[in-house]
Amino acid sequence: MDHAVRVWKCPVRVSIFSLTTNTLPIMNITFNELRRIKDHLPDGSIHRIAKELDLSVETVWNYFGGFTHPNGKPMGVHLEAGPDGGIVSLDDTRILDIANRILDESHAHA
Repeated sequence: MDHAVRVWKCPVRVSIFSLTTNTLPIMNITFNELRRIKDHLPDGSIHRIAKELDLSVETVWNYFGGFTHPNGKPMGVHLEAGPDGGIVSLDDTRILDIANRILDESHAHA
């Protein structure tokens, strides 16, 4: 099985590792790093992501660690104890991919 490791670096995202297989990418990221990404998104981004993926806003909030939204659906987020808030293993990176694209857009327009 072929695996590719990708590392992205920008002022908000540092050392996000993605191990890609022939199926969906699996990504490990720290909980605090995932929250930092969410916190740097421009206003309205959570709604934009939800609309683009045809998901509820609560599902997107839950993805970024707001696990108390009862109307949100699980999105392949698994949290394990560890440094920097723990390690989050993402089975589905579509929400994070769009968040990173929005951050790139906002940095390009800054």
